[in-house]
Amino acid sequence: MEKKSSHGQWQQVEEDIAEDILTGRLSPMTQLPKEADLMEQFGVGRHTIRRAISSLQSRGLVQVEQGRGTFVREGRLEYRLSERTRFSQNLLDQGREPFGQAVREEEIPASAAVAEALRLPRGEPVYHIVRRGFADDEPINLSNAYYPVRRFPGFDKARRSGRSVSVILAEYGVPDYIRLRTDILVRMPTPEEARQLDQSMSQPVIVLKKVDVDMKGTPIAYSETVWPGERVQFSIDNTNQLLDVLARNKDV
Repeated sequence: MEKKSSHGQWQQVEEDIAEDILTGRLSPMTQLPKEADLMEQFGVGRHTIRRAISSLQSRGLVQVEQGRGTFVREGRLEYRLSERTRFSQNLLDQGREPFGQAVREEEIPASAAVAEALRLPRGEPVYHIVRRGFADDEPINLSNAYYPVRRFPGFDKARRSGRSVSVILAEYGVPDYIRLRTDILVRMPTPEEARQLDQSMSQPVIVLKKVDVDMKGTPIAYSETVWPGERVQFSIDNTNQLLDVLARNKDV
């Protein structure tokens, strides 16, 4: 890594280290040099190094362990999207501990977009539930979910109890449900999103807009979930569709 000019020193130090991480020159769990060594390497002061490391940490590229040092994180979380995507199981399968934190719950009139997704009249009451999702102690998403009040009276209180969505829906007579569609877009975060995700405003986020339906095809939930782009990558799992095709071909 070469020394840069004095202009924007901490950003340049951050980008040099980030480049080494993202290109694999610094492998996962590699310990970064000590603070004094980084100061000498880049020709900058202690404050510059600390600010660069803090930004790298907020991007999810490094983790600072008290008394041990700074280490390259193990890479992006791989989040699999399928007909039956379940947040907790996705994380547990990768050895990460899932955790959800309530941010806000309110009953509001359905906007045009929400009403269209849920096939409701515009303005019909829906529960708007905002939550943060964590992998271990790291925030990895901020979700805005909407549920029809008419079909799920008291859903907000049930969600506040800490029970999973799948368990609560089963209590309302929806033992199984699938994801009808997912729209994916990339944009810059709002100040609130950056704060909730503990990331920089300069780093893009991935937004997943999805509609879940019951086994009769009736929409039961619509959500827009924001994910930090440098901490998560997505894969599309079509295993169930393939199995269905194979089964049909076998019967022919």
